[in-house]
Amino acid sequence: MSIRRTPFVNEEFYHIFNRGVDKRVIFMNQEDTQRFFQGMDEFNTLNPIGSIFENSFRKKSPLGSEASKSRKTSKKLVDFICFCLIKNHYHFILKQVSNQGIEKFMHRLSTGYTKYFNIKHKRSGVLFQGPFKSVHIGENNQLLHTSVYVNLNFKIHQLGSEASKLSSWDEYIGKTEDSFCQKKDILGQFKSKDDYKKYALDNLPSILERKETLRELEK
Repeated sequence: MSIRRTPFVNEEFYHIFNRGVDKRVIFMNQEDTQRFFQGMDEFNTLNPIGSIFENSFRKKSPLGSEASKSRKTSKKLVDFICFCLIKNHYHFILKQVSNQGIEKFMHRLSTGYTKYFNIKHKRSGVLFQGPFKSVHIGENNQLLHTSVYVNLNFKIHQLGSEASKLSSWDEYIGKTEDSFCQKKDILGQFKSKDDYKKYALDNLPSILERKETLRELEK
């Protein structure tokens, strides 16, 4: 695994992740996760949108706010390929589609969510454990393998099936009609969603085994 040292490249894939400072919980309840999802959506635009909190107080026309209209027609900063939120950390696979898109998007997301979280939970200071981490995904096999790791991260942490709602897994296997992620780079390599599901579940045991080995080495 290599930590980010060089600028991100357009049309390349990256595994992005971070966790709470001192491993603290960063999603305390459903309202927190919904606010983070809102940031994942609304901050992903080339045109700045300002504060989600401040925008919520602006009067909207029957057709929606001007900020909302602008965001829908604006070019995105990144494509979301996969995601998973766990109580104290998150994982994304992102494809950069605008210059400096990942850095701009992640800055907006982490800054905006930290401000929200600190106000709501009456705390101050940093929320995340330093800058977000990234790994460049340079090969197709690595992309497929990382998609399994991210989509099924809730299973890796032995969480219940309800946790799949905080992951793009349900979207990939057709359990929901949501279309937040750009799935063609992954699913386009399989005959069907069921084939991808089988590939993912077949590879999950080896991922769990490697994770356990890493734990032992760290000890």
